[in-house]
Amino acid sequence: MSTAYNKFFINGKWIEPAGRSTLDVINPATEKAFATISLGNVDDVDSAAKAAKSAFDSWSNSSIEERKGIISNIIGGLKSRSDEMATAISSEMGAPMGLSKTAQVGSGLGHFMNVLSILETFEFEEIRGTTKIVKEPAGVCGFITPWNWPLNQIACKVAPAIAAGCTIVLKPSEIAPISAYILAEIIAESGLPAGVFNLVNGDGLTVGAAIAGHPDIDLVSFTGSTRAGREVAKAAADGIKRVTQELGGKSANIILDDVPDFARAVSGGVAGCFGNSGQSCNAPTRMLVPQSRMDEAINAAKAAAAKSVVGNPSAESTRLGPVVSEVQFNKIQTLIQKGIDEGADLIAGGPTRPEGLEEGYFVRPTIFANVSNDMTIAREEIFGPVLSIIGYQDDHDAVSIANDTDYGLSGYVSGEPEHAQAIARKLRTGNVHINGAGPDFSAPFGGYKQSGNGREWGIEGFEEFLETKAMMGAA
Repeated sequence: MSTAYNKFFINGKWIEPAGRSTLDVINPATEKAFATISLGNVDDVDSAAKAAKSAFDSWSNSSIEERKGIISNIIGGLKSRSDEMATAISSEMGAPMGLSKTAQVGSGLGHFMNVLSILETFEFEEIRGTTKIVKEPAGVCGFITPWNWPLNQIACKVAPAIAAGCTIVLKPSEIAPISAYILAEIIAESGLPAGVFNLVNGDGLTVGAAIAGHPDIDLVSFTGSTRAGREVAKAAADGIKRVTQELGGKSANIILDDVPDFARAVSGGVAGCFGNSGQSCNAPTRMLVPQSRMDEAINAAKAAAAKSVVGNPSAESTRLGPVVSEVQFNKIQTLIQKGIDEGADLIAGGPTRPEGLEEGYFVRPTIFANVSNDMTIAREEIFGPVLSIIGYQDDHDAVSIANDTDYGLSGYVSGEPEHAQAIARKLRTGNVHINGAGPDFSAPFGGYKQSGNGREWGIEGFEEFLETKAMMGAA
């Protein structure tokens, strides 16, 4: 029996939607509905945008102490409902419970905690010559967020927006909306004034487009595919809105010849690619190894793949849950077959479901070796547990291959520290992880090229929600 989440949170109240359309929310491990949501329309977006606009004058002038208090309350709510949140995320998008409790919920908490830290020291005013430079809230923000890291991607927008004094209209992914519903319940109990945060469920073509084009929305922040990002930018263009986008990726993981433990670096790269069932925009999906050590890399990668247990997300031994949907499953299967057809060496996994998992959108962890960078599996974002191993001749060749992509979200380099940093400087990417370094919520996150524009996380992500005013002569 599924649970109905049919109301929207607008102007501080849970209200009935304008229309009557609903959508089943599917558990990808069972292929069965476990919840239903209402699908909003342009009238719902209009109500939410008007509420956010009405609340802006007051909230934009709220004190820093009031904002800190609200954010602290949200943090407390997330902590108290963390198990419920983890279960919702696992059910809606398939993350293993261990990953859901630690990384999925933990990242959402991390963004609220980081913003609270920023508010302790951030200077909203400075004197420059005879001018006072003032940082002010950017306005009403429209957020369109994805399903792969549902709480993380909402929190890294909502937290800094609230802290900056902005108001919000949020459309979470209709595929994974329950975690957003729980967050909205937490925010409703946090003391945040009515209208500052508004939630409307719906699809991208209707609600997403209405948010991007609404005249009362000043800023649009979108996370998703590069294709959808283009459409959001076009819809926002007539209003000359500020648009920030975190889009696709095809990140290179360069393993240098002087890395102290080659097998460990390869194994770590496999785990990084397969994490969250490969459904991360910054996943290291192209592993670049010295051509002379290709056989060594293959052996280490095979051993790592054998440890990647696929199964029920609730089982403790599971490392990879299902991918999110039938559409995503079929896309991944097509691209795996494309890799075989184009002549890459399949060394682990392959098409079809893992043995014993006939139900659910489970994908075999797949590794191709001796991939050339012009193959489809090296060019397209697969968004599944599929790794391409590419050989390179020298440093120049490695950097050239790494940068030969439409994307530029992240990169990875393992080797002697100074050597690794020198290579990292040459990568045309917004992030580079050196020698296995993990994410840092205080560091900016975002990409070059078709991976988007603007930054999230850290001070840079906070400042995306501020406008700069120069008051000449005020000093």
